[in-house]
Amino acid sequence: MNVLKPREAVPALEVETLDGTWSLADQNPENFTLVVFYRGLHCPICTKYIGELDRLKNDFDEIGVSVLALSTDTRERAVQAQQNWELKNLNPGYGVTVEQCRDWGLHRSASRGLTSIGIEEPAEFNEPGIFIVRPDNTLYWAQISTMPFARPHFREIIGGLKFALEKDYPARGELS
Repeated sequence: MNVLKPREAVPALEVETLDGTWSLADQNPENFTLVVFYRGLHCPICTKYIGELDRLKNDFDEIGVSVLALSTDTRERAVQAQQNWELKNLNPGYGVTVEQCRDWGLHRSASRGLTSIGIEEPAEFNEPGIFIVRPDNTLYWAQISTMPFARPHFREIIGGLKFALEKDYPARGELS
């Protein structure tokens, strides 16, 4: 598993979305790109979490942050998530590979069957990870988890990014 460091280049990232191919290298945000890896359709916490991101997408746009939410789900499951979760603003990415999970330092889990919402977990899937990437494709901030619980709230991320932009706050955590 790779450990990404702030101020260093992030791995290349290209995935399919429900609207076509998305590439980190092609992004041209005013300030940052927010890449949110979620567990998938089966995750009851992702339902609320990605729903919150969908509702706040325009707030990220207003501060110059482009947004992508993606998972190891298949296209069919991504379509189902978009419909079931009533996503209006996000264009979910899907088909994240094992190699991409490793490159980005994500933890992975094996299926334990049906979840509490009655949806079968895929054989393998990634655990949550959030990455804020500068336009030069260097890492500004990251949060990686081994569990679906206790994720940062997107309103707090917006507040933190507003502060960072106002104060020209540097990326932290660069020392080994």
